[in-house]
Amino acid sequence: MTGLRIGELCALQSKDISLEEKTLRVSKTMQRIKNQDSHPKTKVVVTSPKSEKSNRIIPLSDWLVLLCKKMLSSDSEAYLLSACADLIVEPRIMQNEVKKYGKACGIDNLHFHKLRHTFATRCVEENFDIKSLSEILGHQSVQITLERYVHSSMEFKRSNMEKMNKIFEPSDHAVSAAV
Repeated sequence: MTGLRIGELCALQSKDISLEEKTLRVSKTMQRIKNQDSHPKTKVVVTSPKSEKSNRIIPLSDWLVLLCKKMLSSDSEAYLLSACADLIVEPRIMQNEVKKYGKACGIDNLHFHKLRHTFATRCVEENFDIKSLSEILGHQSVQITLERYVHSSMEFKRSNMEKMNKIFEPSDHAVSAAV
């Protein structure tokens, strides 16, 4: 419902959500990186987001605000996914959970990032303003949103073509002559 990247979701804390303003602030991301000390081989870090455009404020729908009211921890430092300040759900664990739930639903090899693409596609299908969508996704440009994230279904293409009927509505006589 927000199009967040997996690392952005894992790094969200209660303090990043304003129920009064109905917003979510993205200001960090969580990722697993190679440990230069070599033991352990990798470590989880929380850093600034992917790019400057990835620092953003996303408006929340009324439905999401209601969900947040039920789920948010009173501890402002608590991570959204664990409801604890000292317990994280790292991206690798989150990805494994998404795959597990996808498989249970009959969807093989589901990746979290596909949910982001689906969010973008559904927004366009609902006539979302593309500039707003691009900003919500934290993209550098509208082109990235359109070229990489929006996937048109045949049904969506067909419904758009049906809109042309309003412009080119043939009369019954013209249809009979064409047949």
